[in-house]
Parts: sequence; structure tokens; C-alpha cells
Amino acid sequence: MPSSQIPPLHVGSYVFRSRLLVGTGKYPDNETMKLALSESGADVVTVAVRRANLGDRGTGQSLLDHIGPEYQLLPNTAGCFNTEDALRTARLGRELGISDMVKLEVLADQQTLLPHPTQTLEATRVLAQEGFTVLVYTSDDPVLALELESAGAAAVMPAGAPIGSGQGILNRNSMEIIIERAKVPIIIDAGVGTASDVAIAMELGAAGVLLNTGIAGAKDPVRMARAMRHALEAGYWAAGAGRIGRKRYANASSPVTGLIASAHGGILGE
Repeated sequence: MPSSQIPPLHVGSYVFRSRLLVGTGKYPDNETMKLALSESGADVVTVAVRRANLGDRGTGQSLLDHIGPEYQLLPNTAGCFNTEDALRTARLGRELGISDMVKLEVLADQQTLLPHPTQTLEATRVLAQEGFTVLVYTSDDPVLALELESAGAAAVMPAGAPIGSGQGILNRNSMEIIIERAKVPIIIDAGVGTASDVAIAMELGAAGVLLNTGIAGAKDPVRMARAMRHALEAGYWAAGAGRIGRKRYANASSPVTGLIASAHGGILGE
């Protein structure tokens, strides 16, 4: 009987036990964050280097004082709008001893929070050359996804929808193309609103899902975290199960061969 355990996710030299990666921002308080992280089953959590008071570790003022040692930290460059700022932030995270993994974000503007394609590509190339394990946030552009992979990204993270929008996976066709062509893990990032969005992402064949607002912004973050964990597992197993094809008309699930209808409308064995 096959194991019910989902296999771990390999990203560069790192191994993630869970394929759900969870952010640490926007929670109403640190206690809720800790409970939600635990319920999510995640072992990798993202930390914004620019916003986490990382220099105050050990004082109770840093976000890291409220995250247990059981988690792998994934520093991110959230809030960076050019290559230079993103590179500086990634290097700072490594110098502070957090990790040489980085979730790279180079945003284009404040309103859309979409990634800047050329500056993201350049930052990926530089950080990969410097030995970082780069998980790069990008748009749902299949061509750019391949360029980022060629530039050295260990994982490519296309947005399902705009950051924090809760709209789910808006462009399934492009996501399927990105996943089909990639040789590195594709982790769908941004826009997830509820558990069904996570299941859809995994059913499309994604290697994992990264989310924050969908849990932290829920009325009950802990309960939503639990739902996200189960949805990821369901989507993973469904992706490999071979779903039935879609048909325009009904197709009876009960067998009709070998049966004849009686004159009174009953069913008799032949």
C-alpha cells in the first residue's frame, strides 16, 4: 500500500518537508501567528528582512524572537523596487546569519506590486552567481520563467494573482505551460484567498504554494491555516490521480449494459 506521506520538496540543496510555505506578516498578534504556523504544517516560513527588526534579535522586539527553531527561515526582499535594493537586502539577510536562501522580489510599482521583469532577472543572475539559493517571485509569463531558470533560480514562483488580492489562480493556462516546461520547482506565490485556491494550484502540477495574506487576513487564521494544509495534500494527490475528462453531456455512473426495462417501468436482469 503506498505511503500517504507527501514526498519532500527539494529546492537546490535544501529539503522542505512541507510543500506549503507560509509568510509571517499581517497577523493580528504574534501568538496567532505561532498557532497558525503550527496548524499549517509548514517547515519553511518567510521573513521580510526590511521589516522584521532583525538587528534586535534576543530582545523580544524582533520577529525572529517569536518563531521557533523548528522552522527553516526564508528571508525575502519584500519592499524592494530596484535591483540594488534587492541585492543589498538579500546580502544583509545572509550576513545576519538567517540563510543563504532568499525569496527574491523586485517590484515594479506600489499600486500593482507586480515584479519588474528585467531587474528581477538581473538580480537573480547576480545572487545565483554569489551562491544564493534563489526562489524568485515573478509574473505568470512562461518566457520569463524560463529566463529566470536559465539565470540560476533554484525555484520559480509565479503569481497566481496580485499580491494580497485573494483572487486565486487567474491564468491557469500560463501556469500549466510554466509548470510543463520547467526543470526547477514551480511554487505558486501570491493571490491565494482560500483553501480551494491551494488545491487548484497543486492540481495544476505546482511543486508547492507560498502564501501569507490568505491565512493572516482570515477571520480565523488558525482554522484557515489548517484548511490550507489539507487542501495542499488533497491537490497533490489529485494531481497524480488522473482526473476524468470533461464532457458536455451526462454520463451515467451505473452500468446499463445487460439490463432491459420492464413494461411497467421497472428494471429486470436479462
